[in-house]
Amino acid sequence: MTKPPTTTEKALKLRTLVKKRKPKFVRQESWRYKRLKENWRRPKGLDNKMRRKIKGWPPAVNVGYRGPKVARGLHPSGYKEVLVYNAEEIKKVDPKTQAVRIAHTVGKRERAKILTESRKRKITVLNVKEIKETAEEKEKKEEKLEKEEEVEEKEKPKQKRRRKKKPKEGREEEQ
Repeated sequence: MTKPPTTTEKALKLRTLVKKRKPKFVRQESWRYKRLKENWRRPKGLDNKMRRKIKGWPPAVNVGYRGPKVARGLHPSGYKEVLVYNAEEIKKVDPKTQAVRIAHTVGKRERAKILTESRKRKITVLNVKEIKETAEEKEKKEEKLEKEEEVEEKEKPKQKRRRKKKPKEGREEEQ
């Protein structure tokens, strides 16, 4: 027997549907000039066609395109994201509704502490890359590196011998 979907699950599905139907909002005249990027800017001119919503012009950002209130700010997994800088901040996280994102400024040592603490508390970490390398893959990589080194050694040009300059006999130092 399957359990009925919760309100957040419904809201997330509805949000994806709304997002599919939503147009790609572009800055006016960005298709005309190379110097203008497509990043959205609100049209503010008095006679601006986009602002006046004239037919044939791209649609402007509007409140009607907004997703459901329950799903706003949620990660696609359904958790609310919490930015974490150290292991002590994990203690404040609720594992049922929140997921952790480790800040990019955190170093390896602190990151390892955060990961161990999150595993203990069964908290999902959104930006962790699990390394799943088998011994075979490591061997293949090592062999590939060795082959590349051999090729580089063969391609190196031989060093030319430099001749020692002989002092010219005609010139002697006069004192």
